[in-house]
Amino acid sequence: MESALQPSRTRYGVIVFAVLLGIIHYIDRVCISKARPFIQHDLGLDDTQMGYVFSAFTLAYALFEIPGGWLGDKWGPRRVLLRVVMFWSVFTAATGYAWNLASMTVCRFLFGAGEAGGFPNIAKMFSVWLPQREHGVAQGITWLAARWGGAFTPLLVVWVLGFVSWRMTFVIFAGLGVIWAVCFYVWFRDNPKDHKGVNAAECELLEEAQKNLSGGHASIPWKRLLTTKSVLLLWLYYFCISYVWYFYITWMPKYMELKLQMDMKDTWTSILNGLPLFLGGIGCFLGGVVARRMAAKSGSLSKARRTLGVLGMLAAGGMIVLATLMKNPVYAMLALGFSGFFNDLSMPGAWGACMEVGGKLAGSVSGSMNMVGNLGGALGGVAVPWLMNLMNQSWDKVLYVAAFTYVIAAVCWMFIDSDDRLEE
Repeated sequence: MESALQPSRTRYGVIVFAVLLGIIHYIDRVCISKARPFIQHDLGLDDTQMGYVFSAFTLAYALFEIPGGWLGDKWGPRRVLLRVVMFWSVFTAATGYAWNLASMTVCRFLFGAGEAGGFPNIAKMFSVWLPQREHGVAQGITWLAARWGGAFTPLLVVWVLGFVSWRMTFVIFAGLGVIWAVCFYVWFRDNPKDHKGVNAAECELLEEAQKNLSGGHASIPWKRLLTTKSVLLLWLYYFCISYVWYFYITWMPKYMELKLQMDMKDTWTSILNGLPLFLGGIGCFLGGVVARRMAAKSGSLSKARRTLGVLGMLAAGGMIVLATLMKNPVYAMLALGFSGFFNDLSMPGAWGACMEVGGKLAGSVSGSMNMVGNLGGALGGVAVPWLMNLMNQSWDKVLYVAAFTYVIAAVCWMFIDSDDRLEE
């Protein structure tokens, strides 16, 4: 009788699967930065060529975001996530078999095309399986796991490399995605009502979310995307923060080695290398929780997200500038770590805004934001060596450019309103 009166908690299973996928997503993505010296040595790649490899992934990831999210809106996350996770796992393994610049670039491009469908379909899944009040916290938990997956990847890669080659490391990590995809397909259903673990009370709790079920549109809603102010501002904001954030997972080890004179083989250095992602994960979680509490007091979730967004972006830029002033390398890394923390305070709000602005088109809106953001990341991959050459090998000036992009992102958050509705 109790189960008939109280909502079941099956919906939280989707958060568990999202958390695991976020971890796998970032392990597969970040491991190449730690394997970079071995890859460059074995394949004979210079820094500019390695920048092309980094950007091949990011470019594909950006280009396939909207198609990946749109397919989730049309077919549902169950079918789409099975296919994209299996696809990117194949090319994670294939990375370990690359033999020159061309083959490595192709593998990373196709890997990025597969990973592009991940987070937009998580957002789509949440929009159907969770009531609106739980969106921000669920996104915060997911991004916490994703960031921490990336933060601990350097240590994980160092440990795995102690047993196998860098090539076999990619093959091992690919297996994680295959296992996830099979388990997810067996457990998940696009409609919560079709899951045997969801009782009538939980279905009633999710009644409002049922309007976000997949189907009902045949093409990508470009006109709606391009004429909704908050969508355009979310695009620019995500472009700016992704430009900076990709520095942490691509060129950070090089910066630590050359500018901060740190030994990249040292365990403590590997821990510091993951600090922006580790603290960023905490920022993701707190961003979702704090916005919800601020909204309870002010009555406006949109205003709470806007406040956290503006303050977070300005603080993130300030921490980068502070890092350039630090003579002690540990203090410099702590400053960059807290830049990652403040960067990610706004993440749950941004993804939550995509879900609510998009409604039934949550996958397309989320994908569009992530697409434009990763174009910024792709630019960052090739811009760092270019800026270094332009600015007389000055790492400080490269970081000043990064800090300025946070100012632009802060301006965007002043005008983002998650109460906008794309369908209207």
